[in-house]
Amino acid sequence: MSTTPTSFTASAQPVRVAVIGAGLMGREVASAFGRWFALLDCPVRPELVAVCDVNVAALDWFRQVPTVRHFDTDHRALLARSDIDAVYVAVPHHLHEAIYLDVLRAGKDLFAEKPFGIDLAAARRIRDEANRLGRFVRVSSEFPFLPGVQRAYQLARSGALGRIIEVRCAFLHSSDLDPAKPINWKRQSAYCGAAGVMNDLGLHVAHLPLRLGWKPTSVYAQLQKIYTERPDGKGGVAACDTWDNAALHTHAQIGGHDVPLTLEMKRLAPTETNTWIFEALGTDRGVRFSTKEPKTLWLFRRDKEQWWEKTDLGFGTPFKTITGHIFEPGFPDILQQMWAAFLAERAGLLGDRFGCATPEEAVAHHEIWAAALTSQRDQSVVSVG
Repeated sequence: MSTTPTSFTASAQPVRVAVIGAGLMGREVASAFGRWFALLDCPVRPELVAVCDVNVAALDWFRQVPTVRHFDTDHRALLARSDIDAVYVAVPHHLHEAIYLDVLRAGKDLFAEKPFGIDLAAARRIRDEANRLGRFVRVSSEFPFLPGVQRAYQLARSGALGRIIEVRCAFLHSSDLDPAKPINWKRQSAYCGAAGVMNDLGLHVAHLPLRLGWKPTSVYAQLQKIYTERPDGKGGVAACDTWDNAALHTHAQIGGHDVPLTLEMKRLAPTETNTWIFEALGTDRGVRFSTKEPKTLWLFRRDKEQWWEKTDLGFGTPFKTITGHIFEPGFPDILQQMWAAFLAERAGLLGDRFGCATPEEAVAHHEIWAAALTSQRDQSVVSVG
């Protein structure tokens, strides 16, 4: 008798998905869908049917995906098609609002990229239109789907930490340390937004505390513009006017108490390739997880002596897979888990699993960045919201 696990996705009705923006993340989505049979208990199955990009050459990679039947260079032509249920959009921030609204008004559900509009006003307009039209909308944020983050989240929400003393959330890059790196749109505020690195990395940092109900009530921001120009790739230089690094010292109401909550987003963080961090310390226990140690969960406990203990984690993802429990997941795995959560929640079948970032959470994180910009300008503590 075979002991091979049975997949529940084989008989699921497919959700027909289109991608607008045929770059890195669009290709990752196609890869995740192509491996969907690895999921054992996801009740919904996606099918990538259409791709759109203004760069015709970018579409060529998708011609090897057997389910893709539409290749468009105008997103309005794609949205006019009747055989599309949901659309994933991965484009520069200044294009978010117009394309997101077009998706919603075309009667499609939306899986949006962060930051969900170039600024707070845009995010509110997108959210309000989605509510008016009754469309299902969520926002991409992959890291909470790591086993270590899932465990940290469950512990933090359980009350087992005791009275929370302090919280730190961070996402740290070093990709911009080289001043000879050519400029791209994320380094120009006209395309990335005035919030700079907060728009780029911020939802990754804010998603978990916002889901826990730990929204900052005030913020003091320390923002840095470290390189003011970069090579333009054409032999000259171009102005680099976005914030490179952001350290936000905030307060949040947690359990009826005012608690320091630090949010860090940095593109110039020496030694950090792509490090996501969550730490919450309480009077009784604490928890720490970092992608620098992707298999390791650190737990603090107070006894007669105080202890930091660590445990090795396996492949404990929200949706079960064929992968053995002794292995560790990588980015392609958690992106697939995030998509499983999006599709399951859209179908009303998420249950008690962790869900993707909501439009309300995306608006809330923009409210923090708006307050941070004011704080930096005025060198003062600013209320959020």
